[in-house]
Amino acid sequence: MALSPKTVLSRARACIRLETEALEATAGALGPEFVKTFNAVTQTIASGRKLIFTGVGKSAHIAQKLTGTFNSTGVTSSFLDATQALHGDLGLCMAGDLAIVLSNSGQTEEVLRLLPVLKRQEVRIVALTKNADSDLAKNADFHLIYQVPREACPLALAPTSSTTAALALGDALAMVLLEARGFTRDDFARFHPAGNLGGLLLRVSDIMRRGDRLPVAKESVSTQDAILAMTRSKSGSIALVHPKTGKLTGILTDGDFRRSALTGPDFLQKPVSTFMTRNPKVISENALGVDALRLFEAHKIDDLIVIDAKGRPVGLIDGQDLPKLKIV
Repeated sequence: MALSPKTVLSRARACIRLETEALEATAGALGPEFVKTFNAVTQTIASGRKLIFTGVGKSAHIAQKLTGTFNSTGVTSSFLDATQALHGDLGLCMAGDLAIVLSNSGQTEEVLRLLPVLKRQEVRIVALTKNADSDLAKNADFHLIYQVPREACPLALAPTSSTTAALALGDALAMVLLEARGFTRDDFARFHPAGNLGGLLLRVSDIMRRGDRLPVAKESVSTQDAILAMTRSKSGSIALVHPKTGKLTGILTDGDFRRSALTGPDFLQKPVSTFMTRNPKVISENALGVDALRLFEAHKIDDLIVIDAKGRPVGLIDGQDLPKLKIV
């Protein structure tokens, strides 16, 4: 059946709205059971035990994603294949672990067969399901119940609203736990050393130019000397400091240099302080790469001076360096 462009967009919007309904309903229904589950997870982590996520079919995919989310936030978690668990993989489970078992209906055969085995291993169970009256829910120690007024599937068959709600509820648990544990961006960086996240979460001290690549001069030197220092460092700017304290007082960029040439033929002999930009944007050497990126984007600058705790220049970030580091 051919669909017109208007109908295609209409159907797509309807699907998203139905999934949004499930999210709104799930958020509105949260109550004491969520808090109990949160406390159980906190207790499990504090005791040095792990979380185990398991499910079958689409629920297994959600379980695997949640395993990754919790691991990435420093909570030791493992995915357990519900079928393979009964054929040897149960060795993954230890007394004191907490199993978060996913099943939309709460009546999935493979999942129900797993419950008594988990209990025998002294593993407590969280039911993550739509059906509060299911056998899964009745045999669980804790409950995360999501609400699904309607599946987004026009046949009401394909898991759509239900998988979205289940994932969101698991994510909510992970994010509340993250906040309660005081997990920081620095902590997050330790678990994401590669890729774009790794670049964003590098420290400024790891990516800045320093040494011979950091031109620094007293603000009292001539413009010519400042330009020569920039040229030697192959830099598009130079940090200028107070002659006595060494604290940053300004910056001279290529743009400043070009504008200075318009002031007359003797501009190269004038003090560089005549043309420098005072009070430039700076960043701490202990800041993260993402903080530097935000300054570049917010202020449309090409160079960023890095200072230490005493306000002295210790590094330089050139905007051209960011793509090479996969930060942008």
